[in-house]
Amino acid sequence: MRGTTAPVGIGRHYLRYSLGNVSTILAGLVSFPLMTRLLDNTQYGILGYYDNWMLLAVAIAKFGAQHSLLRFYPHGDDAGDRAAFFTNFFYLPLACSLVLWVLLLVVMATIDRLTGAHQHLVFWMAMFAVPLSSFSSLTETILRASERSRTVLVTRVVGRWLEVGLMVGAVVLLSRSAIAAYGGKLVAAILVTGWYALWVRRHVRFMRAHVSFAQMREGMRYGVPLVANEVVAVAIVVVDRLMLKGMLGEFAAVGIYSVGASLAMQLNTFMNTSVFEALVPTANRLFQTEGVDAVRALKRRVLLPMAYCGIGMAMLLGLFGADAIIALSGPSKTASGPVFSILGMVFALYPLLTLSGFGLLLEKRTQKILMLMIGSLAINVALNMLWIPRFHVMGSVYASAVSTLALGIAHCIFVRRDLLQFPSPGTLARALLGVAVCLAIAWWLTGVLKPGWMRFLFGSGICALAYAGIVLALDARIRGLVLQLLQRFGIGKRT
Repeated sequence: MRGTTAPVGIGRHYLRYSLGNVSTILAGLVSFPLMTRLLDNTQYGILGYYDNWMLLAVAIAKFGAQHSLLRFYPHGDDAGDRAAFFTNFFYLPLACSLVLWVLLLVVMATIDRLTGAHQHLVFWMAMFAVPLSSFSSLTETILRASERSRTVLVTRVVGRWLEVGLMVGAVVLLSRSAIAAYGGKLVAAILVTGWYALWVRRHVRFMRAHVSFAQMREGMRYGVPLVANEVVAVAIVVVDRLMLKGMLGEFAAVGIYSVGASLAMQLNTFMNTSVFEALVPTANRLFQTEGVDAVRALKRRVLLPMAYCGIGMAMLLGLFGADAIIALSGPSKTASGPVFSILGMVFALYPLLTLSGFGLLLEKRTQKILMLMIGSLAINVALNMLWIPRFHVMGSVYASAVSTLALGIAHCIFVRRDLLQFPSPGTLARALLGVAVCLAIAWWLTGVLKPGWMRFLFGSGICALAYAGIVLALDARIRGLVLQLLQRFGIGKRT
C-alpha cells in the first residue's frame, strides 16, 4: 500500500466528503418519512434506544485506535514502516477489541441466564453489530489518513443506500417493528464489512516480525484518552434518550425525541463531520510541515463559506424546521417539530465554534479534550434532571442545546491563542443582515401559509434565495468560490 496518494487539496477532499455525506443525507431523507410513518413512536423509540447503546459499545471497543491511526499515519514511502504501523496500530488493537467483545457477550448471556431477565431481540442484534462497526470504522480511518477520499465516498454512498433499502424493505415486507428494521440494518453492515475485509486483505499487511507492544502502547497512550472522549461524545448524544426512558418510563417519549434529533443529526453530518474529515488530515500535515500560520490560513479559508452556510441554515431551521417534520412525517409526528428546529439550529452553528477553536488535537492535548467533553456531559445530565420533569421531552432538547454550545465555546477558550481563528466581523455582519431580511419575510408568510408542506417549501425556498442573494451581492469572495465550484463541474469559463 502506498503511504499517501498524490497530494489533493482540502477543497477536493471536502467536496468528496460532502458529496458522500449529502448522498447519505438524501438516503436519510428518503428513509426518514417512510420509517417515521411506518413505525409508531414506541417502535421508533426502541430502534433509537438500542442503536445508541451500540454506538457507546463501539466507541469503547475501538480502544482509540482510529485516533492513533489518523495522528501517527506514516506519510512516507517506506513499506516496512507502513507494515509495522498497520501491525501495531490496526491489527493488535483490533484483536483486543474482539477479545473484549467476546467477554462482554459471555457476561451478558450469563446475567440473562442467572437472573431470568431476557434482553430485547434488538439488543442482541446491536451486540452483533458492534465488531462489524468497529472493524469498518478502523478501516475507513486508514482510508481517510491516507487521503483516499474517493474510496471513502464510494463506500459510504453504497453502504448507506444499501442500509436504507434493506431497512425499509424489511419493515414493509416483514413487519412494522424495530426488530425488522434493525435486521435490515444488520444485513447491510455484514455486506459492508465484507467489502472492507477484502480491501484490508489486499492493502493492509500484518507482519509477525513487526509486532511491537511498545508501539501499540504508544498509540494507546494517545488514543485511549480519546476513547473516553469518544464515549463521552456519544454519551452526550444518547444521554437524552436514556434519561427520557429512565425518568418518564416510556419509549414513546424517546420516539418523539428521536424523530427530531435523528433528522437534526443528518444536518450535523453535513455541517460538522464533512468539514473535519477533510480538515483533520490536512491540518495535521500542515502543522507538522509548515506550522501554526499555515493551519490558521487553512481555517480562514474554510470558515468563510462555513460561516455563511451555518448561520443561514440555522435561520432556515429556526423558521421552518417544525414544518419540515410535519411535511416529511405527517401530522402524527408534530410533537417532534420543535425538537428538530432547536437541535438543528444548534448543530448548524456548533461547527463554527469548534472550527474556530480547533487545535487541541494538533497539540495532542487529549486529556484537556476529555475534560471538556466530561464537563459538557455533566451539564447535559444536570439540566436533564432539572428540566425533564418540568418540560417533558423539550427539557432534553434544551439540555442538549445548552451543553453542545457550551462545549464549542470551551474549545475556543482553551485552545492556544495563535491557533484561535474566528470568522471575520464583516462576514458575520453580512450573514446577520441576510438573516434580518429573512425574518421579515417569514413574519409576512406566517399569516399567509398554513404549517406543513406549503410553508416548508415556499417559505424556506424564498428565504434561502433571499439570503443567498444578499451574501453573493455583498461578498466577492463567495462569488469567486461559487464560480470555482461551477468550473470544477464544467460550468462556466475558466479564466
